[in-house]
Amino acid sequence: MGEVKRILITGAGGFIGRACVAVARARGIEVVAVVRRTVPAEWSRDAGIALVTADLSDPASVAVLAQALQGCGAAIHAAAHLGGDAEKIAADTLSGTRHLLAALPEGLRLVLVSSIVVYDTMSVAPGAVLDERSALAAPGHAPDAYAEAKLAQEALARAAGHPLWLIRPGAVWGPGRTWHALNGVDAGPLHITLTSDGVLPIVHVTQLAKALIAAALTDPGGIRALNAVDDDLPTRSRYVAAHRRATGRPKLSMALPWTVWLGLAKLLRPLAPRLPGLLREPVLRARIMPLRWPNTALRAALGGNDAAGYEQMLERSTRGAE
Repeated sequence: MGEVKRILITGAGGFIGRACVAVARARGIEVVAVVRRTVPAEWSRDAGIALVTADLSDPASVAVLAQALQGCGAAIHAAAHLGGDAEKIAADTLSGTRHLLAALPEGLRLVLVSSIVVYDTMSVAPGAVLDERSALAAPGHAPDAYAEAKLAQEALARAAGHPLWLIRPGAVWGPGRTWHALNGVDAGPLHITLTSDGVLPIVHVTQLAKALIAAALTDPGGIRALNAVDDDLPTRSRYVAAHRRATGRPKLSMALPWTVWLGLAKLLRPLAPRLPGLLREPVLRARIMPLRWPNTALRAALGGNDAAGYEQMLERSTRGAE
């Protein structure tokens, strides 16, 4: 395959998709932006963006995508359901992925936006390194429905036989989305930070988009997985302090060792099916347990680096800048 000059992006109207469109156009790459609904008004003024409206859960989207993929050298698949609704997961994440795969020309490079939630965090101890060699959760044993969907989505993409990048982002943040539930729990106006010496596995949306576009332009040589997290990962305490300085929130907070919450989750194990996520041990371990998340493989394969440290990127994001 020659130089990639045109990329199809599904979920182009979403948080990650819009960032990918912006990065691609800044590099002079034409984009086929697949959206379900509304799009930024400025796209209509950019001749390098071809807009395709399609519901990927609909089998009729296969023909639409096949037509849209003509002339494209790669596809970035960012469309997925972000919640835990089983029906929407089946339609938007799994059927949507099947329909895209059915439309892809043979040998076309695919970049799948997966997630670090696919790893088996029940089998590792606090402080462990989770990298691309770490074990994935077994199907049916992931911590929640979203993680199960990402595992299934990766399996579908692997089986399709295309040159494939499996990009596994941490929690994605950026302008308009600077806070994450990975930090702890809210009790009314009080935020409880579940502290440890571990870091938050987060990735700024622009840094992730740069990695996704770089992957679309690079031959993976088969199937290759990469974790995508920022270079500068804050501890949860540092995260709260920086966020309060930048935004004034949370106004009320307290720190609680994550092991105390783990003890509570274990005591409540018989009630787990009826409890909120962070009171279920598998979810708690996946979201809060202190782990190490190197991005060495990402940098070696695709290059790049953070534009600035966490506090500086947070300040830019709260101003709406990238």
